[in-house]
Amino acid sequence: MTASASMLPAIRTIARYTLLEALRNRLLWLLLAVALGAVGISGFLNELALTESRQLQAALLGAVLRLAAVFLIATFVVTSMVREAADKGLELLMALPLPRAAYLLGKLAGFAALALLPALLFGALALFFAPPAQAALWAVSLLCECWIVAAFSLLCMLTLNQVLPALAASLAFYLLARVIGTLQLLGHAGHAAAGASQRALNGGIDALALLLPHLDQFTRSDWLVYHDGSGAELLAIAAQTAIYVALLALAALFDLYRKNI
Repeated sequence: MTASASMLPAIRTIARYTLLEALRNRLLWLLLAVALGAVGISGFLNELALTESRQLQAALLGAVLRLAAVFLIATFVVTSMVREAADKGLELLMALPLPRAAYLLGKLAGFAALALLPALLFGALALFFAPPAQAALWAVSLLCECWIVAAFSLLCMLTLNQVLPALAASLAFYLLARVIGTLQLLGHAGHAAAGASQRALNGGIDALALLLPHLDQFTRSDWLVYHDGSGAELLAIAAQTAIYVALLALAALFDLYRKNI
């Protein structure tokens, strides 16, 4: 039996208990409450809008649900790792004849399975505003977005070992990845007349854009409003997700192996 095959049972077990922990903490009920709240707020604004009320409702609902899903996933990843560290669960697992890679991959698999909950629930709500193909595209994109945020949150928690810095870093990463495309457009709008300092700033933004995932291309509300999402966009999203999750997992694995536990 190969080493990778021998790790699979351990990975499945860790992923299962990670998912069970989320369900015991009533995360599903919290997601349901968020969904109902978002529907209520969007419905209220729908009554206030004079024109294109349904489009406004769809756009607002999509934005609120996307932000709520990312925030809840990031928060759970960070607090789950903190709780496990406080309970000495990591030390116990490391004392077993278990590769650290199995532990990390098991946690990632559990968090990835957990991200299915908001993607499926919020994707079902999207069916009220968009055709099934567009709602499915939106839901799959939300799932990919949550996977990237979960992997980065795990890396932050392993590196920083504190709740507030890890959560702040995760949310800052997400917000910057969401607006990096806009920052590039603003920076290059007056590129011809820009001074040396502005060109240096634009160069820094471009370099940062090469490092960050372009989350502004993920889970776009206009897919629910105008139904203009395409398979090519989904392929680009899947490629970005695979690359960044793999890179973040490797960075987290490097950090985990260098720790003295």
